Amino acid sequence: MTVQSPAPDLAGAPDAGFAPDARSAPNDLAPYWMPFSANRAFKADPRLFVAADGMYYTTADGRQVLDAMAGLWCVNAGHNQPRIVRAIQDQAARMDYVSSFQMSHPAAFVLAERIANLAPAGLDRVFFTNSGSEAVDTALKIARAYHKVRGDANRVKLIGRAKAYHGMGFGGLSVAGIPRHRRDFGPLLGDVDHLPHTHDLAHNAFSRGQPAWGAHLADELENIVQIHDASTIAAVIVEPVTGSGGVLPPPVGYLERLREICTRHGILLIFDEVITGFGRLGAPFASNALGVTPDMITCAKGMTNGAVPMGGVIASTAVYDAFMTGPEAAVELMHGYTYSGHPLACAAGLATIETYEQEGLFDRGPEICAAWEEAVHQLKGAPHVRDIRNIGLLAAIELESRDGAPGARAGETVNRCFDDGVLVRVAGDNLVLSPPLIITPDQMGQVVDTIRTALGEVA
Repeated sequence: MTVQSPAPDLAGAPDAGFAPDARSAPNDLAPYWMPFSANRAFKADPRLFVAADGMYYTTADGRQVLDAMAGLWCVNAGHNQPRIVRAIQDQAARMDYVSSFQMSHPAAFVLAERIANLAPAGLDRVFFTNSGSEAVDTALKIARAYHKVRGDANRVKLIGRAKAYHGMGFGGLSVAGIPRHRRDFGPLLGDVDHLPHTHDLAHNAFSRGQPAWGAHLADELENIVQIHDASTIAAVIVEPVTGSGGVLPPPVGYLERLREICTRHGILLIFDEVITGFGRLGAPFASNALGVTPDMITCAKGMTNGAVPMGGVIASTAVYDAFMTGPEAAVELMHGYTYSGHPLACAAGLATIETYEQEGLFDRGPEICAAWEEAVHQLKGAPHVRDIRNIGLLAAIELESRDGAPGARAGETVNRCFDDGVLVRVAGDNLVLSPPLIITPDQMGQVVDTIRTALGEVA
């Protein structure tokens, strides 16, 4: 016997139908297990936003908070862009979903073409995922499968780098290099090794842009090749600019050296551009800005301005063509996701690229990045500051660590900034900044002044 639930009483309900009013405070915070959060501390003193527009969030108590993090490195064009909002609404009304398994929809192909046109020459095949984590795992799988289909099945080893963040899938976590992220989930993938990071304050403290020292650290890849033998290594994956590990720009010549070594030994080079993609360095990709072309790029975040989850792998023609053998009716890569190329995400992606182009956000890169560099380096000499690093529209202010309490001073500083109306991210002992590309010089000044005040207030 089937028992029907009584129809809900919608009298007085908000326009959202069964959903509660998103602007009201929830009655119970317990059911939501929050990611990367101290759940008990948060739920004792919740920080809730109810709206966003341009450079600002609105809190539940009506305060305006300047977003110096572009959401989470992703809202590159600023919040509530009308073109993106309309595109999502229109697509949802026209077609909410279609699979991309042996079928698809036109916007997926158009978006892939637009992304390929932004990428460096030769990177022109796009595989859609739903996040940066999925993009990284996809790229690692493609790398291993690429060598296998070419008869090089022994090439399975993956090389990451210390301090790197590559998402939270098992593949990305295995090649990443932030110990606290890895600690609770082992054993991770085998056949993985790591390059050293490039951070050394004895040589590159308070550098502006790419530090002059450190290119030789790429030669550590040669040592890894000698240990493992090149014939066993599938790919090297690095962030062109280390992001969550503390905004570490690549030394001059470092990426070029990695590219040279990988090419010579037949190793695929993957750039994780989930953070640096779509204007963060003043160009569509860091690969464009830095003049080094990998074999694959992973991207996400700014791909849809954060409005709808989406990621992707941009592969070279050579990588793609290696799979295009055998019977035409055979599936060439046995991999994909239910929401690969989701219609709403594609609509958001196309509107996002149009927004970048129509607003000239890539074109203003050199000017806005130069102003940003001058602004953040004004914090040199502020209390507790031991280093400032910047490249493009990224920056980190590294603080002296308290004895026995690493990260505590930075955490308190970030909280004080929030109370004073600026959203800053903490990463260990670093204050990390990644504002939307629409930030003005006055807003840069607000960010810097707020941080300086907060630093003067913490012990």
